[in-house]
Amino acid sequence: MTEKEKMRKQMLYDANYDEDLLRERMIAKNLCYDYNQLRPSDAEGRGRLMKKLLGKTKENFWIEAPFWCDYGYNIEIGENFYANHNMVILDGAKVTFGDNVFIAPDCGFHTAGHPIDFERRNRGLEYAYPITVGDNVWIGAGVHVMPGVTIGSNVVIGGGSVVVKDIPDNSVAVGNPCRVIREITEEDKKTCWDR
Repeated sequence: MTEKEKMRKQMLYDANYDEDLLRERMIAKNLCYDYNQLRPSDAEGRGRLMKKLLGKTKENFWIEAPFWCDYGYNIEIGENFYANHNMVILDGAKVTFGDNVFIAPDCGFHTAGHPIDFERRNRGLEYAYPITVGDNVWIGAGVHVMPGVTIGSNVVIGGGSVVVKDIPDNSVAVGNPCRVIREITEEDKKTCWDR
């Protein structure tokens, strides 16, 4: 079994010394570098490079530079997707975003993790578990989503949160570790934020 096959099966795999994975990461890093050098006004070039890098996109999306990922082909974004500056996606496993997802600056989605014991970790072994984000999700600044997490639909994740467990639909969640603090209700539609 190849290291990539192990990676896809959520087994421990060697990401540091496997030539195929090293080559695939270098391709993605070069595309990220090219993307991050484009002028902000070059919407056509930015869209073209993202469609080349990412596994699946819909038509309406915008990712502010700089953006970094490991492979790119494991990332799927839905319609009306927006990510602000400094998003990092370690996509050894699939990372899927639904429609109408808005991500604030300095957020990370990390499918990769390492063994607790130093012997296996020092050999370069890691694992990757998928991350799924539903529809209509707002993720605040500085949020980090860890391996294997599912964030439901109609969710708000408060800034600075570290999401280590699944978050159910229709929730406001915040903290480190992130936890649900309340359900989103009809009363939230009555709140007027603009003055």
